Amino acid sequence: GVMMRGPSNWAVAVRKPNGQIAEVCRPIESVMKRHWFFRLPVVRGVVALGESLAIGFRALSISANYAAAEDNEEAEAELSRGALVFAFLIAIGFAISVFKVGPALLADLLPISSGFWFVVVEGLIRVTVFVVYLFLISLLPDLRRVFQYHAAEHKAINAYEAGEPLEPQVVQRFSLIHPRCGTAFLLWVMVIAIFVFAFFGRPAWYWLIVTRILLLPLIAGLAYELIRFAGKHTGNRVVMTLLAPGLWLQRLTTREPTLDQLEVSIRALREVLALEQRTTAGEATKVEVMA
Repeated sequence: GVMMRGPSNWAVAVRKPNGQIAEVCRPIESVMKRHWFFRLPVVRGVVALGESLAIGFRALSISANYAAAEDNEEAEAELSRGALVFAFLIAIGFAISVFKVGPALLADLLPISSGFWFVVVEGLIRVTVFVVYLFLISLLPDLRRVFQYHAAEHKAINAYEAGEPLEPQVVQRFSLIHPRCGTAFLLWVMVIAIFVFAFFGRPAWYWLIVTRILLLPLIAGLAYELIRFAGKHTGNRVVMTLLAPGLWLQRLTTREPTLDQLEVSIRALREVLALEQRTTAGEATKVEVMA
């Protein structure tokens, strides 16, 4: 299935075993609407990332329940709050261990005396591990459909932002790549980390672990601002040149979708647009994608 998120609502559309498309819509109760502090630059990126992860887990649980349901059976049940927190902690723990702490400790084993070069080598190890990880999972047959739906999401958003009709044959002509993709976001988290960690040089191994964990929100917030800026300046050649590595990396996490899969992504996008129009009394809205 495909999940689409707007400023105030999100929707997930799922192809059920009987071939029909089911959709589930939910409002977004963001803390950014309740206090100005959470709307500040960088801070809003941390909040948005946390909310996106929570929504993503909820959408996955809905999709999995529909996939496991019998024909004509409704299955909108989501993960409980406890299960959601547990899944969130497992995912964050895995990401920090493999892509943050692991590369730092691996670089610490190398005979590097310069703090600057230590941070650079650590960053190169981190990016290499990330790219190799994406390449390896892209070889798994079961993930091919996931990557096809990922591309279907991008194509639908690209068609919508171009003002084209949301029809499968029309949407199919658009690019698999989107500048606000989460794959590009993760790559920029790793690149920005090099500059942030450069201020700390090569500390003792225990401070190495502490800084890599505690500074992650700041780095994620900075990466969010960069991706957000790029999404509003896609016509700027300099901006798109800087984002080129992240866009190339999306080739590993997208595959050409079928018309049936595009139909699912279009259904999710239309549901979000309809909800946003009702929420904003018909004012034009844009859908943010962190896929």
